[in-house]
Amino acid sequence: MWFRIDTRSSVPIYQQIKEQVKRGIDGGLFEPGARLPSVRELASRLLINPNTVAKAYQELEWEGVIATSRGRGTYVSSSARMASREERMEMLKQMMEKLLEESHHLQLGREEMEACFHEVLEKWEGGKNGAGD
Repeated sequence: MWFRIDTRSSVPIYQQIKEQVKRGIDGGLFEPGARLPSVRELASRLLINPNTVAKAYQELEWEGVIATSRGRGTYVSSSARMASREERMEMLKQMMEKLLEESHHLQLGREEMEACFHEVLEKWEGGKNGAGD
């Protein structure tokens, strides 16, 4: 499952879901017309209240990112588009800036951050290759 919820984050869970759906579209994981998990299905997988998923989906629908059809499901809107490489690089840079700020607050130096990055990257790549993704 590609959704990951951080219950310790200050970002509300519904917002985390919204951001992950948008990143999935931007990164090409979801193309226009792709079916998303139902509210109940996603809530069950993430062990969260269905109302939280419903709120995320409702806001995404208002934003034109997804479309819901009663009895048929929830789909990525036909008007949704994958972000350009430049846009994706800008998104990554913004995420990295937040990470660097957090590292600074934790009083971690460059060498510690790089070592941590490489450790997590190795673990991620190993898990990705081992899971058949």
